Amino acid sequence: MVGFNSKMFLIILLVFVYSAAEIFAATVTCRKGPCFLKKISCPAECPQTTSYEPKAKVCYLNCNSPVCKPECRHRKPNCNSPGAACYDPRFIGGDGIVFYFHGKSNEHFSLVSDSSLQINARFIGLRPAGRTRDFTWIQALGILFDTCTFSLEAKKVEKWDNEVDHLRFTHNGKELVVPEGQLSSWQSPENNIRVERTSSKNSVLVTLPDIAEISINVVPVTKEDDRIHSYQIPSDDCFAHLEVQFKFYGLSPKVEGVLGRTYQPDFENPAKPGVAMPVVGGEDKYRTSSLLSADCGSCMFSSAGSLDQEDPLVMDFSMLDCAGGYSSGHGIVCKK
Repeated sequence: MVGFNSKMFLIILLVFVYSAAEIFAATVTCRKGPCFLKKISCPAECPQTTSYEPKAKVCYLNCNSPVCKPECRHRKPNCNSPGAACYDPRFIGGDGIVFYFHGKSNEHFSLVSDSSLQINARFIGLRPAGRTRDFTWIQALGILFDTCTFSLEAKKVEKWDNEVDHLRFTHNGKELVVPEGQLSSWQSPENNIRVERTSSKNSVLVTLPDIAEISINVVPVTKEDDRIHSYQIPSDDCFAHLEVQFKFYGLSPKVEGVLGRTYQPDFENPAKPGVAMPVVGGEDKYRTSSLLSADCGSCMFSSAGSLDQEDPLVMDFSMLDCAGGYSSGHGIVCKK
């Protein structure tokens, strides 16, 4: 009888906790799209839209999706999902295919280029004796949209210290400060870009409303990474670099760039299936003269360009989950 009562008490307690989570759950509302002005409650698994716990999932609603259903997601980059650019550097395209693009150390390459959005990356790296190419990592991002520019970079440091912030930001050519502290944020005077810290240091979420969301971490090349891959990292530089995951809204079917082209509806990825580390080229096609230039051979960006959000050819791409063989309905299919 005691055991029965204990079970009943546990069931009642669980029901109470679940009900409390539902009662105190936040609601999310869209200001545009199919879910316009609908108030939708967050699920019990992630009842709030913000969290001070670094690994916690938060409630998110994709306002461009015809399915008005909130989802739980991490606010930090997921290096194993579409839109990711991590490591040295490994990309996962909009089609879910993994590929490597090594570029060249101390040069800049277009990751995404569309009529109203340009995202470039600065690569850093080194070439140990006997190797035919550089080991490279993404050290900085440069973003052009409307008539604005924004850059974010990992500072060069000799030794990594988790208690020190290694991020540097500029907006329209002027350095800006985003106060340290989780959920601390900065917003541009035009309200067209927002930077929010997702941990007290070294992690941010950059939002360009209706254009893109970019989750970013700064990390070093660790001694274990160096041992496994034989990078031969010098003692005076830990090669601090960025882990990045992109989420795009309203890309055109003609979008270009190392990563951007994988979001084209009819894109055929040149990465060879079955190869452990499929490397794709295109350095000359995607090289830009600086972090904030759109002068590569395939660049599409124009500061006067704008996308009509009602255009049926304009596409929305979320951070897809390929676990279920996702198909977006725009010709983008996850392939394992």
